[in-house]
Amino acid sequence: MKRLFVIAVLALVGCTNKPAPPPAYVEVKVPVAVPCKTAPVAVPAFAVDQLPIGASIDVQMRALRAERHQRIGYERQLLAANEVCR
Repeated sequence: MKRLFVIAVLALVGCTNKPAPPPAYVEVKVPVAVPCKTAPVAVPAFAVDQLPIGASIDVQMRALRAERHQRIGYERQLLAANEVCR
């Protein structure tokens, strides 16, 4: 039984005498990381950082409101710089 199996395998192997096909060139597109070059966004001088110690609550609240607007503008500049890199 084993001899019959070996003979059958050798007979089948002998039938596949075809030459190998020529090599095929395939174009592969691979994404390459490119460094992002944008101008650095300057950090603004926030209003709360410039408050004197012991400032009244009214002055502190005005500075906090101003800082909120400064931070919103700063974040928009950072987002815009980040979008340039995409």
